[in-house]
Order: sequence, then C-alpha cells, then structure tokens
Amino acid sequence: MSRVLVARQDNLGDVLLAGPCVRAVAAHASHVTLLTGPHGRAAGELLPGVDDLLTWRAPWIDPEPPPVTAEDTGAFVDLVRETAPDRALILTSFHQSPLPLALLLRQAGVPWIGAISEDYPGSLLDLRHRVEGDPPEAVRMLSLAEAAGYALPPDDHGAPALRRPLPDVSRLTGGGPYVVVHPAASVPARQPSAAWSHRVVRALAAEGHRVLVTGAPSERLLTRGVAGTSAVDLGGRTSLAELAAVLSGARVVVAPNTGPAHLAAAAGTPVVSLFAPVVPAARWAPYGVPFVLLGDQHAACRDSRARVCPVPGHPCLEGISPAEVCRAVAELAQPGVVSPPSAAMTSPL
Repeated sequence: MSRVLVARQDNLGDVLLAGPCVRAVAAHASHVTLLTGPHGRAAGELLPGVDDLLTWRAPWIDPEPPPVTAEDTGAFVDLVRETAPDRALILTSFHQSPLPLALLLRQAGVPWIGAISEDYPGSLLDLRHRVEGDPPEAVRMLSLAEAAGYALPPDDHGAPALRRPLPDVSRLTGGGPYVVVHPAASVPARQPSAAWSHRVVRALAAEGHRVLVTGAPSERLLTRGVAGTSAVDLGGRTSLAELAAVLSGARVVVAPNTGPAHLAAAAGTPVVSLFAPVVPAARWAPYGVPFVLLGDQHAACRDSRARVCPVPGHPCLEGISPAEVCRAVAELAQPGVVSPPSAAMTSPL
C-alpha cells in the first residue's frame, strides 16, 4: 500500500468531479492526500477517500494567478517533501498542462507521477495517459486512475459523492418538499440575468413549489432580488457542507453550469442545468444524476470558453422560457426518477 497525492487545483466543481478518481485511488492506497487550489479546498473536504488536504495557488491555473517566485515554489516543494508521497496523479482540464506541477513534484522527490498530457513530458511523467473523444470530466479523470492501476470497487458506480452525514439544515429549509434555484455562476457568461432568474422563481412558486434560493455571501444582493417575495432567500447563510445538505434535501435543483450544480449531483439530486455552451455540455453537464439540459447548445458562443457573453442579450440562456424550466422540474420531480448507476441521464423536453 502506498501514499498517493492526487492533484486538482482549480474550482469547486472540478474537485467534486475528481471524486470517483480519488475513491479509486483510496481503494488501493494506504493514504490519499488531495492537493487543491484555494477555490476548491472546501469541496475537497467533502470528498470520501481523502485523508488530508494540501492547498496551493498554482500560477498557471488560478484565475487570479500570483507572481511566480522562488520563495513560493520552494515552500510548496518543501511542503510536498514533508508529505512524502510515493506516487502522484495530476488531474487537469483539457486546456491545462500538468507539466509545471510535475516538475515541482519531481523536485520534491516524488518518484512516480502520472497525468493526462498531450505535450511531450520528457522525464517529468512516468505515465503519460491519453484520452480519446470528449467524455464527461469525471470519467476522464477516473480513466487516469484506472491507467495507473487503481480501479473502483465493484459496488462503486463511479458517480460523484459526498462524505456523509451532512449537517442538519432543517432550521434553514423548514418542513415539506422544496425546489432550489441557484442563480449564480463563477463565470458571467454562464449565468442568466437576475431578472430572468426571478421570473423563473415566480413561475415555480405559481406552480405550487416551495422555492429556496441559494448563493454565496458575495451573492446576497443577487439572491435577495431573485427570491423576492416568492421564495426563501438563503444567500450567504450556508457553509459549503450546509449548502450540500440543502441541495441534498431538494426535489430538484435549478442551476447554471457552476460548482453548486455539481454539488447537487454529488448529493444525488436531479438537476435542471441552464447550460451556456461556452464549454461542451458533453464534458461539463451534471454527472451521475438525472438532469434536463436547457439552453441553446448551438449558439454563437459555442466552445469559445468566453468568460463574458459575446452575444448581445445572452440568448442561449435568456431565451429559455420559465415554462420550460417548470416542465423540466415537473419531469425530474415525478416519482420513479432515480439516478442511473454510472452515467447521467439527459432528458430533453
């Protein structure tokens, strides 16, 4: 049995989607250290199979990168050396390189390193894994673990999952069934307007749903406006673990392509995914639960990776009618809709 470091250094959703890979490693290793960036650490704390966490802001990954200094990289190398992993798996998105981190891990004395890499790695990698096509991100990362010899146990179906038990949030959710609307996204191009989200909340309430609106502390103004008088505003009132518990108790979660959509999926809750096609839905749609994908997937912004919508009026999301959202929620909330064993279900309307 070995000590393995698994790295995923970007956002909350990316770390959650790394969960199946982490569990595969944990099934065979004596100790698993998860290396995250500061934006993903709280998600790492929720992953089964993680024994301890390291956090470091990678200058080639973080959206607000720090300057590269010998002092900073040297301190990171010393930190890894103290952890003394026997092996490391570096998980990255398709547009990120694992090689800068591999270089630092080599300097820290890590004897075996594996990663998905299109670039020639020289002596930086012992396993240079290739992935064909555009599989879901969770599957892509799990394939690296499998190539390294780490298979999931037979009773683990490979969907994202959370440590249980989650906190008691009944003081926030109250009694009875509810639907969650999470209106914000970390990237503006993936987020509908506040006015559009408010119309959706009103439409859901008019259909008889009790609606909770969730968001981070920095999103309180948004959630207050979206909730209005038709919903309960939980903006800024939950930790990430408490948000996971709120999402876990929901009948359905309505959210754009953002971390809480993946948090809902990891909690086992069906998702109405308001998906702007700036990145491919095949890779980044909610995984492991039933979902309905809404949004024009052939819009002009398709695969642009734009952070701000380049099309006036944001038609890929603003063109979704509240009635479509209500129909999707009704479809996913009906009895008998259950999570499939190993893949997400797309249910177009």
